[in-house]
This record gives sequence, C-alpha cells and structure tokens, in this order.
Amino acid sequence: MVTWIMENIANIIIVLILLLVVAGIILVMIRDKKKGVSSCGGNCGHCPMSGSCHNK
Repeated sequence: MVTWIMENIANIIIVLILLLVVAGIILVMIRDKKKGVSSCGGNCGHCPMSGSCHNK
C-alpha cells in the first residue's frame, strides 16, 4: 500500500487540490445564494430567461 501511494503521490496531490478548488467554488456559491447575490446582470431586456427569472 505504501509503495502504491509513493508511486502515485503526484496524482493524489493533484486530485486533492482539484477537490479543494471544487469545494471552495461550491461553498462560495452556497454563501452567495444565502446572501441573495446572483450572477444576473440586471438587464432583463436582453435575457432569454427574463420571463421566468423575476416572477412576481
């Protein structure tokens, strides 16, 4: 087992870094959602989703 880990340490490190980046992105998205922040530019006239985005 130790031999396998030593042979694949570079792959393991890369996967861990990618997992941390993805987890960070997800946490930022969740935090923004709770704050009510959106990626909407606010220009509904040019948005194809304008009819369903800001329903009243």
